Amino acid sequence: MTHPARVLVVDDEPAIHRFLTPALLANDYEVLRADNGSDALRQIAADAPDIVILDLGLPDMDGKDVIARVREWSSVPIIVLSARDREAEKIAALDRGADDFVNKPFGVGELMARLRAALRHRMQRDGETPVVSVGGLEIDVPRRRVTWRGAEVSLSPREFDLLAFLARHAGKVVTHRQILTAVWGPAHEHDTQYLRVYVGQLRQKIEPNPSDPRFILTEPGIGYRLLDVV
Repeated sequence: MTHPARVLVVDDEPAIHRFLTPALLANDYEVLRADNGSDALRQIAADAPDIVILDLGLPDMDGKDVIARVREWSSVPIIVLSARDREAEKIAALDRGADDFVNKPFGVGELMARLRAALRHRMQRDGETPVVSVGGLEIDVPRRRVTWRGAEVSLSPREFDLLAFLARHAGKVVTHRQILTAVWGPAHEHDTQYLRVYVGQLRQKIEPNPSDPRFILTEPGIGYRLLDVV
């Protein structure tokens, strides 16, 4: 990006804006503000922000509905920032197209890291990067080849498909349902135990310490995230 990344903060709490705006400006972001869902939709369409930080509890509509409407015409990264900590709420937001979520209360450092990861993923996607490299692990999607520190890793076709899906969404939380539907098909969208077995097999092959994974991270009750920086 040649200009400072523009962040649209959508929240009806003035205290959140007073807290976040200086932190974003200090990290060289341009800050836009919306206090409700309708204004957020208008600004996303008119101002084309690079990323959106979105509260789910808005005064005029549910934040999940904002996500669904935006996803009809835009792929802008959306990070949910919400006090709703129920797994069902997070899963619903991700399934509707959110890229990530951060719970309130939150740390500025964590939020800035999530912003950077989402923006990197967008640039990779827009550039259609065919190879994902993560701390010595290299995933060459077109060639269906995986190496760890230069040594080739032998994966089954299904293991590779699973890893490739995670690589295409590196840095982003993907739900069990999203993974199962994409890799195994809609008939298997509820086979979470099946998915855990394959994730375990992958970790045995690509993780330096499978019991303490550094690449494929678990989001308990929700899904997985392939860490895009180690």
